[in-house]
Amino acid sequence: MTSVSTTLIAVSEPPRRGRSLLDADGKPTNDPRRAVSGEYVEYDARSKQARRTWFRLEQVEIKWLPVSEPAFLLWVLALLLIVWLAIGVALGVFL
Repeated sequence: MTSVSTTLIAVSEPPRRGRSLLDADGKPTNDPRRAVSGEYVEYDARSKQARRTWFRLEQVEIKWLPVSEPAFLLWVLALLLIVWLAIGVALGVFL
């Protein structure tokens, strides 16, 4: 008796993508580096929307922060370093 085996391999094509990008003035652009908002859409093999990803970039000023954001982050880094060193001294690591 002979046994015959058939294997089906599904070949899928890569998803097709569409994109819509807007620059800071709200005008359409094709340059992703200038885009501040937009969306990427992926379509499946049947041309149906499979996934939609949108984005928007905004520069926000923190009103309660009395200094610039980089200066604030440097102060936070310095504070964390001091706390780390204090814990090391308390545990006797830096003797």
